[in-house]
Amino acid sequence: MGNFPRKYRMTLLPKQSNNKNPIDLYGEIVDDLPGLICFGNRLGGYFNKQWRDYTGAIAGEHGAADWLDALHPDDRERLAAQWRQAIVALSSFAGEARLRDRSGAYRWFMLAFNARQDGMALELSWYLTATDIHPQMLQRQQNVQALSIQQDMLDASVDCIKVINHDGTLRHMNRSGSLALGLDPAQKEFGMPWLGLLSPEIRRRGSKALRSVRAGKNARFTGLSVTPQGKKQHWDNILTPVSDEHGAVVEILCVSRDVTSQRVMEQRLLLASEYDELTGLPNRRLFKKKLKQEMKRALHGNKSLGLMLLDLDHFKLVNDTLGHAAGDHLLRILGKRLSACMNAHSFVSRLGGDEFAVVISDVENEQDIFRIANKFLLQLETPITHGGKTLHCGMSLGGAIYPKDARDASELMKCADTALYELKDGGRGGVYMFDRKMMDKARARASQLNYARQIVRDNCIRPSYQPKVCLTDGSIVGFEALLRWHCPINGVQLPATVSEAFNDYELATKISEAMQLKVFADIARWRAAGVAVRPISLNVSPIEFLRDNYAETFLQRLLKFHIPHPLIELEVTEHAFNKHGSKYVLRALQMLKEMGIRIALDDFGTGHSSFSHIMDYPLDCIKLDCDFVQRMNTEPAILAIVESIGILGQKLSIDIIAEGVETEQQRQTLCEAGFHIGQGYLFSRAVESQRVPELLQAIRQPAKGGMTNR
Repeated sequence: MGNFPRKYRMTLLPKQSNNKNPIDLYGEIVDDLPGLICFGNRLGGYFNKQWRDYTGAIAGEHGAADWLDALHPDDRERLAAQWRQAIVALSSFAGEARLRDRSGAYRWFMLAFNARQDGMALELSWYLTATDIHPQMLQRQQNVQALSIQQDMLDASVDCIKVINHDGTLRHMNRSGSLALGLDPAQKEFGMPWLGLLSPEIRRRGSKALRSVRAGKNARFTGLSVTPQGKKQHWDNILTPVSDEHGAVVEILCVSRDVTSQRVMEQRLLLASEYDELTGLPNRRLFKKKLKQEMKRALHGNKSLGLMLLDLDHFKLVNDTLGHAAGDHLLRILGKRLSACMNAHSFVSRLGGDEFAVVISDVENEQDIFRIANKFLLQLETPITHGGKTLHCGMSLGGAIYPKDARDASELMKCADTALYELKDGGRGGVYMFDRKMMDKARARASQLNYARQIVRDNCIRPSYQPKVCLTDGSIVGFEALLRWHCPINGVQLPATVSEAFNDYELATKISEAMQLKVFADIARWRAAGVAVRPISLNVSPIEFLRDNYAETFLQRLLKFHIPHPLIELEVTEHAFNKHGSKYVLRALQMLKEMGIRIALDDFGTGHSSFSHIMDYPLDCIKLDCDFVQRMNTEPAILAIVESIGILGQKLSIDIIAEGVETEQQRQTLCEAGFHIGQGYLFSRAVESQRVPELLQAIRQPAKGGMTNR
């Protein structure tokens, strides 16, 4: 429908035989009518004077749908749908709606629409009338509002209200009370004992409340009833004494409120707060509560209690490769299997993620815990499948015994966690029981971490630089930046004093960042002074690659200091490629190599990578571990390995650097083995940044018979 161009509009009214224009003729008629009227056909419509005066419409022909424009936005969609349906079906409709007047205000009207076919031509015609019902609608709305208030009051009295005589008989009860107690709501005569209407299991509580109220006190008790449909209903009953002018209790007002929904919600909240949603096992909160209860029971019974903390090995790999739905399925099935291994006072809890805790009651010795642990380990031997694929996962357990290992729940948890950490530190899978030596190691580990945090916090890091030299002429070809810091008591410190920090992602990352910024600042300062800087290598801890943004972050720091990429080399150990995050390592190193940064494999020979794997890594250089250099002149087998590595470097066009060169004999042996670059005390110890320009400017000449020990 809508507004059609005037040239396509047809005459709205049938032709007449008199001399009057048909529109004028019908217009005079409808303009004299009191209501708002419009009529027309498929192509257009005509609004009468009253409609135009009210809406402000312009005289003349209009589109068939133009009347819809006057509707209130909240009414338009509904009326438009009815109108379209009536046009198609040649039917009528009536409805209430608001129409906008020429000032923009709205009034309520009763709209009546009718569509039909005219005569033999089967031409559609329609008309619409609008009758003002605004006062009636306002009154109706007021009436509805009043009724709503009354209904709200009625709804508020859904509580069961009872008036009880002093002797305990029922005097009066409202409709809700009658329905709740199974009586006829139309019943007006009472007199039966109130307690007799209660369920047997709560009559004692009701009787106690009656005695209290008869003595002039308020009383309250919880009740329970069962509907004819078998549904349980929980009630909160409040009894209040009604006294006469002398203060004697003559009646008792009892208001009972249905609190079933509240009780159900409380139970759900309790479940949600104490039970794991995924597995249905007790969560960390309930675990702590139950652990303390079982420890108290063990203490009173002069018995021991076992605690095991359980981690799933390589669980992240299941999520990453098969999706979180598979991981959730694994946790659910495993939770059920572990629970099936427990006795009456033992239980399994899920602490979060892939962590579980197991409390074992009535423990005689460690063997009891080992037996349960072996049962757990066997659960993973029975395949768990999801989507037709087997889910592979391992299990690591750390155990402790109360009261042998700990005096309270917190200490017992710490002991079990220490045993678990010790197990995972040496490899995964199996069971470790706590002993005191583990706690000593844990304290040492904690001490190192605290010391590392202090170093970062106090900005103590000061890099030192050890030269890499040409084995034949002693010229400096580069430097390795070594992590150092100054202790006021013990002087310059080495990374070994905080080795545990490099197993902690946050700490390792902070130390690495501080080290990089210091090295880059040194390089920038040297270049500004006109020093011909040689490439500087930095060591990277494998744990730094756990987040997949290492390369991007590293490149941003280089850009900040305007460091050319060829001046930087990164040294990684073989261990970085042997962990499950190796894909992140390879991606980062590949990106950095493509940007012109050299990649070196440090401590080669100390890991487990075979020669064949070297081609899989984006390497520019291999650094032979110092242990090989120190042993090669006394152990023929080691010398053979060194010579093989020298040949390997030549064949693969990879630089081979020997670390830990301390004697002239070692230098000569390395030269004979095809090595060209060395690093060690024979040439120079690590020096502070201000000495680097001096070393670069010095001209090194080989002494007769070989290199001098510098």
